[in-house]
Amino acid sequence: MLSNKTALVTGSTSGIGLGIAKALAQQGANIVLNGFGDVEGPKAEIAALGVKVEYHGADMSKPAEIEAMMAFAAERFGRVDILVNNAGIQHVAKVEDFPVEKWDAILAINLSSAFHATRLALPAMRAANWGRVINVASVHGLVGSAEKSAYVAAKHGVVGLTKVTALETAPTGVTCNAICPGWVLTPLVQKQVDAKAAAQGISNEDATRLLLGEKEPSMQFTTPEELGALAVFFCSPAGNNVRGVAWNMDGGWVAQ
Repeated sequence: MLSNKTALVTGSTSGIGLGIAKALAQQGANIVLNGFGDVEGPKAEIAALGVKVEYHGADMSKPAEIEAMMAFAAERFGRVDILVNNAGIQHVAKVEDFPVEKWDAILAINLSSAFHATRLALPAMRAANWGRVINVASVHGLVGSAEKSAYVAAKHGVVGLTKVTALETAPTGVTCNAICPGWVLTPLVQKQVDAKAAAQGISNEDATRLLLGEKEPSMQFTTPEELGALAVFFCSPAGNNVRGVAWNMDGGWVAQ
């Protein structure tokens, strides 16, 4: 379905980003990976799916590096057809205790990077009259949680940016939508489960149940594979007129 298309997925060396990259590769898209940590493992996983894969290590807090990454993708593959803005970091603290440098970093990586990558991808998408911008927001783009001021503010901003991008591209073959996951068992969330187990002296299973029970009525994690399938849907002909949505996969979190 996506052969001869190129997808650039930020923050894609693990977790949600890698899950989405693999789902797009399974449909034939060439992939540009980005992120920190192990690179060769994810590259090999994508290459095994029979597509071309490249990697760019842009620091998503730095606009100049984002520009270099977008230029690299265009040089390698012609243009970015599918842009998945997924890179994100988290820090938890009360507003009055929130470190200013952490606030700035979260806003830069979780929100501003999506703006920079999108503004650089749109001209080629418009010229081709086809493109998909998929912003990985969060259930926290729709509701708040205590002690997550920067993350919630950034993710609400991502949902707003999604709507405006969708409106500006509405008469064209370019669409923009947001995915808003609830709890996904990524390395980031596993750390929270481990910390809860350690702090309360309980098993990992009990800590998991506590974590999910606070917010997610389904009592199950959303998987990167499920999120990848939603991204594929947005890229399919069935998604041609899905524009500006913030689609939550959250086990009923926001339905409460």
